[in-house]
Amino acid sequence: MLKEFKDFAMKGNVIDLAVGVVIGGAFGKIVTSLVDDLLMPILGVLIGGINFTDLKFVIKPAVGEAAEVAVMYGKFMQSVVDFLIIAFSIFIFIKIITFRKKKEEEKKPEPSKEEVLLTEIRDILKEK
Repeated sequence: MLKEFKDFAMKGNVIDLAVGVVIGGAFGKIVTSLVDDLLMPILGVLIGGINFTDLKFVIKPAVGEAAEVAVMYGKFMQSVVDFLIIAFSIFIFIKIITFRKKKEEEKKPEPSKEEVLLTEIRDILKEK
């Protein structure tokens, strides 16, 4: 059982997946910082000095020791922007990979004269 697990864990796809998850996590942190620390403050200033992290809808105000109950829609808006940037980045990445694969497929060399003749002979023999 241990040998089977080792074989499974060392397959190329599993290692590629692990690397992708680690890089994806780091990329997510970079995008979150980009949105929280750069984009949203600039957007807030352009809109009129709004701090998006403070935007909320208070359902029940704080009373004594009880904390307020609020919907933090500003943070939600930041998360939506995070998602859109990450989704767009993945879309562009997939487009680039697909474009390169198509280009590689188009570069397939033409068959040699011998290959063409052998193919014709094979097809003639199949007909008989």
